[in-house]
Amino acid sequence: MTVQERAALDVPSAAPARVPTPAPGDARLARLSLNQKTVDRWSLKEAVEGCVAHGIPALGVWREPLQEAGLDDAVRMIGDAGLRVSSLCRGGFFTGADPVEQRRRHDDNVRALDEAAALGAPCLVLVPGGLPEGDRDLAGARGRAAAAIEALVPHALDVGVRLAIEPMHPIFAADRGVVSTLAQALDIADPLPPEAVGVVVDTFHVWWEPGVEEQIARAGGRIASFQVCEWITPLPPDALLSRGMMGDGHIDFAHLSRCVAAAGYRGDVEVEIFNADVWSADGDAVLDTIARRYVELVEPFA
Repeated sequence: MTVQERAALDVPSAAPARVPTPAPGDARLARLSLNQKTVDRWSLKEAVEGCVAHGIPALGVWREPLQEAGLDDAVRMIGDAGLRVSSLCRGGFFTGADPVEQRRRHDDNVRALDEAAALGAPCLVLVPGGLPEGDRDLAGARGRAAAAIEALVPHALDVGVRLAIEPMHPIFAADRGVVSTLAQALDIADPLPPEAVGVVVDTFHVWWEPGVEEQIARAGGRIASFQVCEWITPLPPDALLSRGMMGDGHIDFAHLSRCVAAAGYRGDVEVEIFNADVWSADGDAVLDTIARRYVELVEPFA
């Protein structure tokens, strides 16, 4: 696909592009980060090369492709490309009640913090975990997640990487995220050192939350990551793949971006999209669309 063809249509809507594609070096891209999951078919090497080619200066790395590439090689590759790592995804899954499983999860999260430190990532994104099989005690599972996060604080401080709690939309409470609101995430974070524990503001997960503006202001310096993607309807059969391209759904990105900026956040803005149509599209066309939608809908307000 030629640059001209890619520039003509947005992904995955196939709608005509509303703004020109920013060229590499455009100052408006200075805080844009590509979360690697958005180009799920690409290896880490391909994601790095794509960022360089499109002038995207930062990358949110996922642990599985990181392990495939090898940590040392990945550090070298990303450094040689001149990219920064905006986050490492993902740690967490803290809600199991079995002591052996809890220890295994703790050890894995310690390794993840070490990986993040090696990459120079400022934070490790934490998915809290869902209800164990047969368990209906949401408060109990949330309490186990809070205790597990607290147990990781000493190592987070040692390596200089923040634990970033990601509240997840309530549709995921049963299977992956018993922390459903930014308010709940902040309740867990508040007793802990802010340099060790922060929160993720992900537009997909928090756009609906009553009083989200007040919670973003409350978060202030605890905002460790700002992630953007869209809430689209109708939801696909697999709700996990229901994140859309910014501007194709219902979220007011200008409003949420202003709130995050007013709270003092000046870090990278990650585009993280789980969507089968985006994943199957040409990766370069995806990055072109991301750049256009970002400078139109997010960057002027962030």
